Amino acid sequence: MLLFPLSVTLPVAALAAAMEAMWGYPPPLLNMLGHPVMWIGALIDRLERGLNRASTPERTRRLLGFVALALIIAIPVALTSFLLGVGYTLLPAPVMLLVQAALASTLVAQRSLWVHVRAVGTALRHTGLPGGRKAVSMIVGRDTTALDEAGIVRAALESLAENFSDGIVAPLLWTALFGLPGAVFYKCVNTADSMIGHMTPRYKAFGMAAARLDDLINLPASRLAALCLMLAPPPPQLPPIWHTIKRDAPRHRSPNAGWPEAAMAAALDTLLAGPRSYGGKITKDPWIGSGTSGATVADLNRGLHLYRRACGLLITGLLCTALGCMIGT
Repeated sequence: MLLFPLSVTLPVAALAAAMEAMWGYPPPLLNMLGHPVMWIGALIDRLERGLNRASTPERTRRLLGFVALALIIAIPVALTSFLLGVGYTLLPAPVMLLVQAALASTLVAQRSLWVHVRAVGTALRHTGLPGGRKAVSMIVGRDTTALDEAGIVRAALESLAENFSDGIVAPLLWTALFGLPGAVFYKCVNTADSMIGHMTPRYKAFGMAAARLDDLINLPASRLAALCLMLAPPPPQLPPIWHTIKRDAPRHRSPNAGWPEAAMAAALDTLLAGPRSYGGKITKDPWIGSGTSGATVADLNRGLHLYRRACGLLITGLLCTALGCMIGT
């Protein structure tokens, strides 16, 4: 991996966050070239189909999963580092800093997350439960066909909280540490986890490495995401929000998702998580929060407002840290 000093990586992360907040990923570019995550996904799919065979013993499939994950990371990161190295030999450093930031911004999902979660509330208001169920099914993996309004809103808020952590905070954190190669590294692992890191007969052994590494590299981001969501409301709410995070985050099935979800639940005074259905099977997960389970579209709107404030805090923090680092050097 091509290594850069913090005086470069911090401004790259700050600019990437600001660029993505303003422009997102341009639809014409998506139509013409696709998206970097789609390219990573194609590599994962090719390796999975070639290496993960049902006839292979479980222990061997687990080892092949490690090999696949190493390739999933090494190929994009090496290519990124090589292209950046070439770029820095041809273009001035300030220009390449902007290039890094623009490319890193494609691996952040502030605007798209906002659009998809807001669409759930819009659908509920205009087309009722059928529209709300269809909209929320685009962003969650649980069964949505029988959800009532409260269930739809809770699912959307949980997705908003969790994806704030692994779709925004985490890639920006890895960018702040290692520049564009760090963002690519993170996105490779996170995409691999989303595609093959499942506890199913097909993926349990092969995807174990991806799932474990994704849990590990998301540990700091999930705590930082919870902090941003905790600081986003007015200051008087800080003690009860922290109490809920400390009490409920460890109860979540995920070592990371419980942190931003608990912060979201406490800030909105609503219950999240709890029992839900996957593939027709009910999982009896504990509730997170101390409020009511009867979430409404108004709560979803408050959650989106909280999310925007948390994103603003994150971008401001990155910009201030980057400025301080640049002045210090």
